[in-house]
Amino acid sequence: MKKGLGCLIAPAVFALFLLISGAFYTVQETEQVIITQFGEPVGEPIAEPGLKFKIPFLHKVNSFDSRILEWDGRATEMPTKDKTYIEVDTYARWEIVDPLRYFKKLRDERSAQSRLDDILGSETRNTVAKHELIEVIRTTKDRQPQVDTDIALADQTGSLGKLIPIRRGRAALEQEIYESSKVKLEEFGIALLDVRFKRVNYNVDVQRNIYERMISERQQIAERFRSEGAGEAAKILGDMEKELLEIGSEAYKTVETTKGAADAKATEIYAASYNQSAEAADFYEFVRTMELYAGMLDDSTVVLSTNSDLFKYLKAVKPSAPRMAPAVPLPGTPAPAAAVPAPVAPAPAPVTPVP
Repeated sequence: MKKGLGCLIAPAVFALFLLISGAFYTVQETEQVIITQFGEPVGEPIAEPGLKFKIPFLHKVNSFDSRILEWDGRATEMPTKDKTYIEVDTYARWEIVDPLRYFKKLRDERSAQSRLDDILGSETRNTVAKHELIEVIRTTKDRQPQVDTDIALADQTGSLGKLIPIRRGRAALEQEIYESSKVKLEEFGIALLDVRFKRVNYNVDVQRNIYERMISERQQIAERFRSEGAGEAAKILGDMEKELLEIGSEAYKTVETTKGAADAKATEIYAASYNQSAEAADFYEFVRTMELYAGMLDDSTVVLSTNSDLFKYLKAVKPSAPRMAPAVPLPGTPAPAAAVPAPVAPAPAPVTPVP
């Protein structure tokens, strides 16, 4: 009897233990709980930590993390507005603010991550496709604006080498993705806290073309700078040669003016010196003619008329009598006395005009 009673008490105690243990549950500080009955939520979400009570076997505890959660998107290839394909890797932070709606729409975190992939990935592609590449990779906006994006046209207008302006920047694009995604995620009881670009890379297929284009643009800019430098150098050399010619011309003018004044003064002195009398004038004319003969008859051939005044003094010279050969005395005849030559007057020294 006692043995049979003990066999009944033990299962009853065990069943009572299971009943009591299934009636209580604990809510952690990092959790929020929704109680469901046959898959349907019962009551309000429980966010206060502590020991709670539920109906055993009927109520099921569904707990969700109340902390800030992470979403790390996959690196996805997408085009920009200027048709440049880039690979964008993004991440975000989010939290569950309405557990009841979250449970009804998504049920668990795995479904939430899938929904975040769809919404954030789609908004990232839409935003990147509406802006230039420079807007995605740069945030600073204090850059020199460039009106012409075409290299040939920019070279003609002189804007080649100036950077394209950043009108919004990377931070503004991240904010745009955040604003558009936040509204859509509120429908699922999710609050989006932040969205950021983790990494932006060029597509491998177009990376070489991008580098070649950059090299070509830099070379065009360098060539333009070289041509401008050569033009400035030619301008400087031209100005230098012009200044040298002006200086030489002024110096030549000064020299010739000085020489002309000196010649005029010397001529004036000569005229005053040789015009004192008729004999002085004749002597001056004779001296100048002799100097002309010395310069003209030295290894020169001149054809002139014999009636020219230049031969006036040559015509005045009388030819001397021809000399006879001395007679040979006959043998036995006394030699005649030697004739004594008449004294020859020395030639007058040339008169040099006194300036």
